[in-house]
Amino acid sequence: MGGISKKPAAGGASELEGVWKVKDSVGEEFEITLGADGTARATLDEDMSGPWTREGDAAVIVWKSGWTTKIFKEGDVYKKTAYRKGQALDTAPVNSSAAEKIG
Repeated sequence: MGGISKKPAAGGASELEGVWKVKDSVGEEFEITLGADGTARATLDEDMSGPWTREGDAAVIVWKSGWTTKIFKEGDVYKKTAYRKGQALDTAPVNSSAAEKIG
């Protein structure tokens, strides 16, 4: 059986590239930018940056802090989930919110 396909962000990830409006664990909005060059940054923290990859139909970001964020389509809407450093992505996320592409 095939596993999740990990592909670099560049090349075929255009629907995921761009600016996403999401919420943190206390409901405060912030933005995540997924660059065509495979880098991500967020407005939540000055130092919140890291690489992102396409895994199946999802964008998976591994932040410098070790936390991981996943943006994916669920039905007709996009969703953001967040996981602590070392936490498996197939476990319940620490936080989740809607994700809206705004740019």
